[in-house]
Amino acid sequence: MARNVLFICVDQWRGDSLGFLGHPAALTPNIDALAADGVSFTAHYGQAAPCGPARASMLTGQYVMNHRVTANGVPLDSRHPNLATEVRKIGMEPQLIGYTTTIPDPVKHPPADPRFSEIGDVMEGFQIFAHFDEVDYRNYFGWVAGRGYQLAANPFEVWYPQSGPCGPTAEPCQIPAEHSDTAWTGEHGIAFLRGAAVSRKDRPWLLHLGFLRPHPPFIACAPYHAMVPDDAIPGPVRATSREEEGAQHPVLAHWLAMQKQSSYYEGATGPVSAMSDQDVLLTRRAYYGLIAEIDDWVGRIVAELKAIGQYDDTLIIFTSDHGEQLGDHRLLGKIGWFDQSYHLPLIIRDPDGVRGRRVDEFTESVDLMPTIVAWLGMATPASCNGVSLLPWLRGETPETWRQEVQFEYDLRGGWPEPTSLPEGTPPEAGPMAALRSKEWKYVNLPGFAPVLYDLRADPGETRNVAPDPAYRPLLLEATRRMLDFRMTHADVGHTNLVASPKGLVPRRIPGR
Repeated sequence: MARNVLFICVDQWRGDSLGFLGHPAALTPNIDALAADGVSFTAHYGQAAPCGPARASMLTGQYVMNHRVTANGVPLDSRHPNLATEVRKIGMEPQLIGYTTTIPDPVKHPPADPRFSEIGDVMEGFQIFAHFDEVDYRNYFGWVAGRGYQLAANPFEVWYPQSGPCGPTAEPCQIPAEHSDTAWTGEHGIAFLRGAAVSRKDRPWLLHLGFLRPHPPFIACAPYHAMVPDDAIPGPVRATSREEEGAQHPVLAHWLAMQKQSSYYEGATGPVSAMSDQDVLLTRRAYYGLIAEIDDWVGRIVAELKAIGQYDDTLIIFTSDHGEQLGDHRLLGKIGWFDQSYHLPLIIRDPDGVRGRRVDEFTESVDLMPTIVAWLGMATPASCNGVSLLPWLRGETPETWRQEVQFEYDLRGGWPEPTSLPEGTPPEAGPMAALRSKEWKYVNLPGFAPVLYDLRADPGETRNVAPDPAYRPLLLEATRRMLDFRMTHADVGHTNLVASPKGLVPRRIPGR
């Protein structure tokens, strides 16, 4: 029996936005069916935002503090093993549809390499089946033109509304659904599977299938733009004003002042923080329309996998790189320390595993690479911070499991240019690290006061209690826990080896 892997990675999908979890606006019957036939992980967290660092963690199994891709545009050191380079060791040729937002190692490539002028290229080890380049969308626009669609002089107008001004809108986008970027991904995915059934039927395969959506621009094709009724869409978690929201922390106030709608809607103007309740509603309706479109294509891809007779030979993973604020805390995008940017969907269907299980314990994106290589019968690289989820997939409950999740963000930003920080910011500022338990969240920001939430009393993260003297014991405990965490999970490097009279010998690394 072939051992295949279908790794479906969407972009910017919040962990709460699934129908089987009870979300009223998430029309996801096909993904719900996959969850019923596999295992869903409801407390799954990514290790970073935005795409570049998030995907680096997902595909190397390492925390940002170790692989050091801190922002979009930051190179990935080639010394780190990744999913693609690992599975090549057993003769698999890992294929990619989509992108990994990876800047190559500058030690190995000349400064004039054009990949250093873009947001990201393809991670080392992957064979490109179809590349969705993230800046000019050359391959996508070429595909659209090749199907007879007449592009405007500015091809990005495909994401303008059919009528009315740009920005939050009830209108569909100009491109029809059969020519959407989601259709681009879905059709290439089906083409790959049909090829695998013909020319690779006796060879195992791994496909990283990446959808752009529900990433901005926040506008959906017809008929998806109107599928979700307004009364099914929950309102945002946010303070009554930008000033009240920003009072939590000066860095949050800075983000609220700087976010522009043009980053989220093609052709739009104005600040994000000035969006009305109606603007947020329209944005959310488009977002859930984009989700409904992906769900349709996931259904088609799973149906094709069954049609070629490989459904029961294939490990299927559905997840996202990071989340989306979607108006919560008066923010859009993936930014800062709020759960909306890091809580992600994760569904895994193991042909040898249990059906319909729901795991509410913490899991992390760094667990995916170890899970895949373990399922393929390989050892987990010593560099990985994550652990295999196979016990959960096989119906077991590990005796010990993680009690916290960790994620990072770089306040300085990255591609296309670093973000300015608040005036008077000290030189050590930039890195941000968060540690979240089920009871509290602690955020450390060098150069700034910390952030602390009591999640039992304040699950919406609306009150920063770090300055409150009553919370000083918890603040000290959380600070100690973060220090312990980072020391325990620091880069292994060669520390698992030691010289001896017999030469290099392995030594035990605590926690590994």
